[in-house]
Amino acid sequence: MGDGSSSTPKTSFPKFLEHLSGAGKAIGVLTSGGDAQGMNAAVRAVVRMGIYTGAKVYFIYEGYQGMVDGGSNIVEADWESVSSILQVGGTIIGSARCKAFRTREGRLKAALNLVQLGITNMCVIGGDGSLTGANIFQEEWSGLLEELAQNGKISEEAVKMHGYLNVVGMVGSIDNDFCGTDMTIGTDSALHRIIEVIDAIMTTAQSHQRTFVLEVMGRHCGYLALVSALACGADWVFLPESPPEEGWEENMCIKLSENRARKKRLNIIIVAEGAIDTQNKPITSEKIKELVVTQLGYDTRVTILGHVQRGGTPSAFDRILASRMGVEAVIALLEATPEIPACVVSLNGNHAVRLPLMECVQMTQDVQKAMDGGRFKDAVKLRGRSFEGNLKTYKRLAIKLPDDQIPKSNCNVAVINVGAPAAGMNAAVRSAVRVGIAEGHKMFAVYDGFDGFAKGHIKEIGWADVGGWTGQGGSILGTKRTLPGKYLEQIAEQIHVHNINALLIIGGFEAYLGLLELSAAREKHEEFCVPMVMVPATVSNNVPGSDFSIGADTALNTITDTCDRIKQSASGTKRRVFIIETMGGYCGYLANMGGLAAGADAAYIFEEPFDIRDLQSNVEHLTEKMKTTIQRGLVLRNESCSENYTTDFIYQLYSEEGKGVFDCRKNVLGHMQQGGAPSPFDRNFGTKISARAMEWITTKLKGSQGKGTESPRNSGG
Repeated sequence: MGDGSSSTPKTSFPKFLEHLSGAGKAIGVLTSGGDAQGMNAAVRAVVRMGIYTGAKVYFIYEGYQGMVDGGSNIVEADWESVSSILQVGGTIIGSARCKAFRTREGRLKAALNLVQLGITNMCVIGGDGSLTGANIFQEEWSGLLEELAQNGKISEEAVKMHGYLNVVGMVGSIDNDFCGTDMTIGTDSALHRIIEVIDAIMTTAQSHQRTFVLEVMGRHCGYLALVSALACGADWVFLPESPPEEGWEENMCIKLSENRARKKRLNIIIVAEGAIDTQNKPITSEKIKELVVTQLGYDTRVTILGHVQRGGTPSAFDRILASRMGVEAVIALLEATPEIPACVVSLNGNHAVRLPLMECVQMTQDVQKAMDGGRFKDAVKLRGRSFEGNLKTYKRLAIKLPDDQIPKSNCNVAVINVGAPAAGMNAAVRSAVRVGIAEGHKMFAVYDGFDGFAKGHIKEIGWADVGGWTGQGGSILGTKRTLPGKYLEQIAEQIHVHNINALLIIGGFEAYLGLLELSAAREKHEEFCVPMVMVPATVSNNVPGSDFSIGADTALNTITDTCDRIKQSASGTKRRVFIIETMGGYCGYLANMGGLAAGADAAYIFEEPFDIRDLQSNVEHLTEKMKTTIQRGLVLRNESCSENYTTDFIYQLYSEEGKGVFDCRKNVLGHMQQGGAPSPFDRNFGTKISARAMEWITTKLKGSQGKGTESPRNSGG
């Protein structure tokens, strides 16, 4: 589906959509409440998926206010009207708070405006207030129509034809404060803004030995504060759901001065704007600053991020999430029947699911009730598995118990990086080292992959050694693609010498193959009969058995940013098509997801064979597109998608076939996709998945009663 052809692409429906038809149906889409990056991607997906199924789709401008006012606020959308909006923050159809819609009188006007256009399907993108309003509207719908008929505003025929309203919600909120979904649209982009600021602050603070108090949004929800604290290794974090224990003032000052004594040049304290103590009294950033200055005399600065967090272009994650949710919302509307209550499209794991709207709203309101009643443990539980896991991980990694309080396991665990560097590897190593130390193990770092392992480049690594690693790109331990096969003797020798009882391998496909080689060598070398686990880290996201690999999100954001810039440069010149080559080896993840996030016209990947006829039809599509107002094209090609249809070949074919209609440019993105600071997602994901791997190792080591070796049969690979 190209980003701006003048009409619906002439392709047959995929199998799973064959039962769907939007013919004769009308869908209204509106955004309401606070804006969030990614809302435009959701609007675009609803419009295009609706048109694709044969439905009419209407923009409702200015949220519920536009629905009440009607007239020019409700306009039919076409394929082209959502072109070039993927990369735009906020919402192009506007959002407004609306008092009128809260009254029955206002909802009566809204119902009349919708019925006159035959709109009986509503897609609402907003927070819990907006979705509650939509639910009330749906429940009152038939009563509103009857009242309109009695007043002679509509005919009895219209009441029969438009007897029920279908409502599907999507949650757009940067706070991630809606229960029932792992992520709301806009949260990941807000984290990007926060982490950009923290990374910038870190350099200046380290020059001056400063303490920074950073206030982030989240009046009732501490998600942004918690994840940004996890992603930058903050010294202390204040959340509404989990207030600090009594006497926190003294504890915090001790923690800050201990960190200074360990030669840490800066302290970062993150505060959610709604932070409270156990008595429900606000903890403000100014109060924290005063405390640090008076108790410790540290040079302390306060930074309040405010609306910066809502701004900027949406991250790749938010564009993809919103696009997937938008498609699912349209399918839900077309499958709806009068008996089905309003639903909300949510993210569960990596899947878009539908949940009853009011159940989720109820749970969200229960969190606030729990906080108001001082039941903070309940509040954390109600926030869901992901929030609870983040909080547990943060506490384990931020605060080190005194050595005499950690029961020793007498086990040595080694950590190694293998394969190409991937952003987020260092966050994973830091997490593994700290969780390992907290579990009572001695942690060893192996430098320069299996190469270094064979040569004995192995050193014990401590808690403080990995401070500040989360934001570093590349691999601090050093990494190589070498497989262990030819060094098995030497590696077994090193495992023996250092008495290593378990091994954590962080890396890509080579790490996976390396682990297979080590486990296959267990019969020859009993040194390999120890628990070994691999954490996937590769930009290609090609490790079997895992939806995500550390580093893929950062690479995807690099590709998306580059495509945005290229599209911008193309909008100044008329009729130009860009051919862009992405990394990924034989895995099409980056090209495919990059195409979705950047609004490409085509993505060529290894998993989906294509021939000259496909290339020809894409050229024809682009030739048609050049006749519209969107006179630029974007084509992504995965580096190994075809032996013969190379980037040069496709570029030359497009240049020749497009002569006189458009000209072509090509761009090979190369190693820039592996570089740069890791994205918030990769920092957080690397931290959590690595902590989970260390917990698994600890369980296995305890299971073998610390014997140092265990049979290959019961040590998982």
